[in-house]
Amino acid sequence: MELRTLGRSGLQVSPLAFGGNVFGWTVDEALSFRLLDAWLDAGFNFIDTADVYSAWVPGHTGGESETIIGKWLKQTGKRNRVVLATKVGKPMGEGKVGLAPAYIREAVDASLRRLKTDHIDLYQSHDDDAKTPQEESLGAFAELIQAGKVRAIGASNFSAPRLAEALDVSERLGLPRYESLQPLYNLCDRAVFEDALEPLCLARGVGVINFYALAAGFLTGKYRSAADASRSPRGDSTTKKYLNPRGLRILDALDQVAGPLGATPGQVAIAWQMARPSITAPIASATSIRQLDELVKATQLRLTPEAIAMLDAASVEAQPA
Repeated sequence: MELRTLGRSGLQVSPLAFGGNVFGWTVDEALSFRLLDAWLDAGFNFIDTADVYSAWVPGHTGGESETIIGKWLKQTGKRNRVVLATKVGKPMGEGKVGLAPAYIREAVDASLRRLKTDHIDLYQSHDDDAKTPQEESLGAFAELIQAGKVRAIGASNFSAPRLAEALDVSERLGLPRYESLQPLYNLCDRAVFEDALEPLCLARGVGVINFYALAAGFLTGKYRSAADASRSPRGDSTTKKYLNPRGLRILDALDQVAGPLGATPGQVAIAWQMARPSITAPIASATSIRQLDELVKATQLRLTPEAIAMLDAASVEAQPA
């Protein structure tokens, strides 16, 4: 498999990342191990998680996904085959939140313990923290890189002005810079990224590893009516955002492109993202080996310029005011 360089970090990653939010939530430990093994066996190496996964589940406190990945790494000895990404900054309870230096130092050690590793390849600010000066957060990340605990850093959910400010601070003070951005981006959610974030990332050489590549499952085509969506809680929430004339137009275009290729709508949706010059590796999850196989096949699709133009036209979204 042809690997891609993430920003200017030197990290070589597969063109698709496995989203670890499902581990310990919709996927139990045994199946998580099988999915991780199958991911590596298929030639991929990029796994993304976060310390907060899956604190939203009743009875969970966060750290469940990292814990499962750590057990798998220890049991299999495959750490050297993985580019491991995790995040810090989302609320973890008891005031544990944000990007203050003291908390970053505390959080990284907790993540390393759960992941059962001595270093994290890509450590990401999960949310912007307006209360902490960017030079302080970046200085703390610099200490982690110098200590060998982290290889590179990235940002998630940053606005274009704040990401640009962070990059400028790093350049001015000689600090490590955010080598990647993790934004919301897919055929349904285009405008915010394409307006200012995409040009910034291209101009500054920042890699992009977008989340919700399948729009919470909508782009697989399984939610085409209110009745479809009502069968699952996730579908019901998806309906409110995507099940509208524009969403159905996108699904129709995906069907038209997928048919002649013998592909599925979800595979085409991912292939469309992978073909975009700004995107390094979309992030997608799987809760079964069958779904994982679908993701693998998506990376093998090559869309024609005509197919990309059809999808672009169907999914055009008004730019933010």
